[in-house]
Amino acid sequence: MPSDHAGPGAREQLVAVVARSAAPGFLPGALRDAAAQTDPDVRAAAVLVLFGVLDDDPSDRVAAAAVSRDLDVLLLARASTLRSHPGQVALPGGRVDPGDVDEIAAAVREAREETGLDTSGVEVLGMLPPLPLEYSRHLVTPVLAWWRRPSPIRAVDLAESAAVFRVPVADLLAPANRGTTVLRRDGREWRGPGFVVHHPAGEYLVWGFTAMLLDGLFTELGWTEDWDRERELPLPPP
Repeated sequence: MPSDHAGPGAREQLVAVVARSAAPGFLPGALRDAAAQTDPDVRAAAVLVLFGVLDDDPSDRVAAAAVSRDLDVLLLARASTLRSHPGQVALPGGRVDPGDVDEIAAAVREAREETGLDTSGVEVLGMLPPLPLEYSRHLVTPVLAWWRRPSPIRAVDLAESAAVFRVPVADLLAPANRGTTVLRRDGREWRGPGFVVHHPAGEYLVWGFTAMLLDGLFTELGWTEDWDRERELPLPPP
């Protein structure tokens, strides 16, 4: 049985983040500045940032400063054949459809369709301010949630997702698994945070929008550990 010591503390911290998310200065500067420059014509989307307590595979780190070894977050690897963001690690989510009541409904629906999770065990804690995904012209609302009753997960449609996995947050925060990614295209350069994920399904790099969101959220929660920002993590081949 998993330890429950991750639950009350982490969940309450997430609830507190939602409560203060409308305050000025919420989130680090890069994300906050990007949100302020949002194009009103972009399409609405939402992602589910689902935290829980790992059933059987906690982090093997002996000391994680801010979080317990059994706290995890749900991620997926997008199929390499997709036109948009192929092969990237992402949070479950997608576009808000006309039948969705709101962004929360869209995030939960997409998570169920992509991972097969039982949504009756998911407790939605609230929404964070929407953030722009410039490359695909979406305005993405992060929906924070807590997995009260974890259920089996899988890649429901291999044409959409190559793998679905739960990652210990302590491993994401480990300085050895962190670095900076640099995307160079058309004479321009974009720098951002990156997380290396070692998982039985394979080794993955979390970068781009998902990494920026997780990095900003971890910083806001006070979970971030010092890491080498000069270390450059190579991007996967296009």
